[in-house]
Amino acid sequence: MGTVVGVSSSSSHTFSKHARPQIQLLRGLGVDGDAHLGETVKHRSRVARDPHQPNLRQVHLIHSELHDELRPRGYDIAPGAMGENITTRGVDLLGLPAGTRLHIGPTAVVEITGLRNPCAQLEQLGNGLMAATLDRDPQGNLVRKAGVMGIVIESGAVRPGDEIRVELPEQPHRALEPV
Repeated sequence: MGTVVGVSSSSSHTFSKHARPQIQLLRGLGVDGDAHLGETVKHRSRVARDPHQPNLRQVHLIHSELHDELRPRGYDIAPGAMGENITTRGVDLLGLPAGTRLHIGPTAVVEITGLRNPCAQLEQLGNGLMAATLDRDPQGNLVRKAGVMGIVIESGAVRPGDEIRVELPEQPHRALEPV
């Protein structure tokens, strides 16, 4: 079990999102009132390439353990500052396979579609932050630590303090890739 630390949204395409007492997840759409709400992609660069592609980035989740890791390096990051809708604790988001379902609060369900690829906009929060959200594993492969993206499978309100239950997909598991 994990826990929701914070919830955030923004009605405009700002990088950081505003902390809220709760957000409403809408099945097949995303976060009510958020700029990325919709069945088709809303990320501006992706819309420019093909506005008809499915929105696999309806909900952005980041583990607060990343904030803990960044703090001693001089980055004091608040929930929502890196553009996430849901900030978690106690769930190894980056270690989950694609298709994992997160049951959040009493009714909401988010299915993990892939990794968020850190972008240069992170530099707005501090020089070097983008590089700080990237790493290498023992084999030298790039590790993206800026959270995961998902789609809403079941609607529901999500609030800080809500429990998160992880439901793994059937085997074989697929590793997360950037979406």
